[in-house]
Amino acid sequence: MTLPDIQRISQIAREAGEAILQIYADDFDVQEKADNSPLTLADMASHHLIDAELRQLTPEIPVLSEESASLPYAERRQWSRYWLIDPLDGTREFVKRNGEFTVNIALIDAGFPVLGVVHVPVTGVTYFGDVQGGAFRQDNDRRPEQIRVTQPCASPMRVAGSRSHAGDSLMKFLQKLPPHEMISMGSSLKLCLVAEGKADIYPRLGPTSEWDTGAAQAVVEAAGGQVTDTGLRRLSYNQKESLLNPHFLVFGDSSIDWKAYL
Repeated sequence: MTLPDIQRISQIAREAGEAILQIYADDFDVQEKADNSPLTLADMASHHLIDAELRQLTPEIPVLSEESASLPYAERRQWSRYWLIDPLDGTREFVKRNGEFTVNIALIDAGFPVLGVVHVPVTGVTYFGDVQGGAFRQDNDRRPEQIRVTQPCASPMRVAGSRSHAGDSLMKFLQKLPPHEMISMGSSLKLCLVAEGKADIYPRLGPTSEWDTGAAQAVVEAAGGQVTDTGLRRLSYNQKESLLNPHFLVFGDSSIDWKAYL
C-alpha cells in the first residue's frame, strides 16, 4: 500500500493551526458555534485550507470533513479510501482558551485509519503515525521522536479523561478499576496521551463522531496500542449512515481484559 507523504500532511496540519491561531489570538467572548463567531471563523479557515491542500495533493482521494458531513451515505459508501478531517477538535477548549484543541487529518482505507496527524496549534506539538512507519511526536521544528504505548500497564493505572465530558458510565467504570490516577485533557489529545505512553487507558463512554477519532486512532495503533468498541472490536469508519462512534476504549496493554471493568 502506497501512502501519501506524512511529512507533507503534517505541514498542512501546521498551516491550518496557524490559520486558527490568527483568530484565537484576538480577544473574544463566545459560548457557541454561531455564524461568524470566532470559533466558526477559525473552524472554517482551517477546513478550507486543509480541504484545498489535500485536493491538490491527492485529487483522486475524496475528503470528508466535519464541515462536509452532510454527504449522503450512498455516495460515501463507494469510497475505498478517503481523507477524514476535523479542522478544529475541542471547541470547548477553544472557547475556554486552555489551548487543548487540535487539528486532525486521517487517511481511511477499507474502513480503518492507516495514517493520522494530530496537531496542537497553541503548543506547536504534532503527533503523527502510519501503519508502515510507526508513531512520532514532534515539538515545533525539533527532530521527531518515536513514541510507544506503555506495556505493561503502569501502577497505579493512569486514566485519561475529558475536561468537558464526564458521566455516570465513566464513573461506574472508574469505580471498578484498581488503584488509578486521572489525567484530564481536552480533544483528541487524550488518545495521544495513550499513544505516547503517558496514559494507560482512555474510556470514552459518551458520544463522539468519526472525525473526532480517526487521526488519533492511526497514531495510537502505529504506537502499538488499540482503539476498540466496548466489545474490544477495532473501531471502524464509514460503515453506516450515521457518523457517530460507538462508546470506545483506547489502551496500550492488550493483556488486560478492559471489558471486565465496563
